[in-house]
Amino acid sequence: MTANTLFYIIIGIIVINFIVDKIISALNAKHFNDNLPKDLQDVYDDAEYKKSQSYKLTNYKFGLLTSTFSLLLTLGFLVFDGFEFVDTIARSYSNNSIIIALLFFGIIMIGSDIITTPFSYYSTFVIEEKFGFNKTTKKTFFLDKLKGWLMMIIVGGGLLALIIWFYELTKSQFWLYTWGLIAIFTIFMNMFYSKLIVPLFNKQTPLEAGSLRDKISEYAKTVGFKLDKIFVIDGSKRSTKANAYFSGFGSEKRVTLYDTLINDLEEDEIVAVLAHEVGHYKKKHIIFNLCTSILLTGFTLYILSLFISNPLLSNALGVDIPSFHIGLIAFGLLYSPISEITGLIMNVFSRKFEYQADDYAKNTYKAEPLITSLKKLSKNSLSNLTPHKTYVFMHYSHPTLLQRIKNLRE
Repeated sequence: MTANTLFYIIIGIIVINFIVDKIISALNAKHFNDNLPKDLQDVYDDAEYKKSQSYKLTNYKFGLLTSTFSLLLTLGFLVFDGFEFVDTIARSYSNNSIIIALLFFGIIMIGSDIITTPFSYYSTFVIEEKFGFNKTTKKTFFLDKLKGWLMMIIVGGGLLALIIWFYELTKSQFWLYTWGLIAIFTIFMNMFYSKLIVPLFNKQTPLEAGSLRDKISEYAKTVGFKLDKIFVIDGSKRSTKANAYFSGFGSEKRVTLYDTLINDLEEDEIVAVLAHEVGHYKKKHIIFNLCTSILLTGFTLYILSLFISNPLLSNALGVDIPSFHIGLIAFGLLYSPISEITGLIMNVFSRKFEYQADDYAKNTYKAEPLITSLKKLSKNSLSNLTPHKTYVFMHYSHPTLLQRIKNLRE
């Protein structure tokens, strides 16, 4: 195979992926105006449903614009040897392969983020503002950007430097050392993300004493679940949308409730949502997802190790001097169809796990408050209640609201 052939394969993968995604999105958009199923007719009144339809259509059109721009930018970068251009800039500052790679990825990632910032800004301050969701100030928006860049430079740069060092030291065996490094990092982040990273962006405070905490503690005791760490996060700082999540394990396990969730739901509904999260923990879903993620990482790194030394990868992107960082970009583009397949499989498991967590909440607490909480959360985020089944299969990590309600009522 020649570098030219590989180049056209990469182009083909990008274009086909774009076309398939747009077809599925168009199918989904055709169902925006469907009549609501009987079980969901109490979610919206007529005015709210029209607002929901308008929100879906606005995001769909905006998504078409942003994804087309991203496609054209990527194709332009490939056709006009953008990777060669950035690689030359990086090499003009150093002869050290690690520094070259860090400069290369720094230019690519920060440059890409700067170019797409106007789209992100429009989404936040025009679309989300129009539909009453946005609570972010311009100061917070740009501070988040700067913090994200710093995180990427420090954490991402540090990991990349170690990976390239492993490669130069061990060549074909680098994947084993990299796998070990990423596995340790993944476990560490699962344990301490809420304690170390979240405070950089949000305030977290322990749930204050009162009837809600009492009800949560009482429920936790009935299922033999030790839960000392219940935190409230200031999600309202950025959006009116609500959420709750479980993180960590062992002594570091904690539940985080958005302040918007506490404001939107009744206490029984919050306990039901918490029971769902406890279900994920009790059913070992968190451990399964962690182990599967680590195994998939190992598989990907092993495949990478078979091809990374081949200069064909760098040549296919128009770069004459073969290098690990250019090979990594080419491999990522070529590997994307396999990544799509593994993503679909993980979504199948995720939807199954959501049913199991719902069942756990139903059996250990009550089904009805979970149903009403799901309806309220869907209403308050103007969710799409009539998605196309193909779109659900391709993109949803959760079953649809209708599917979850039917399951809870069985």
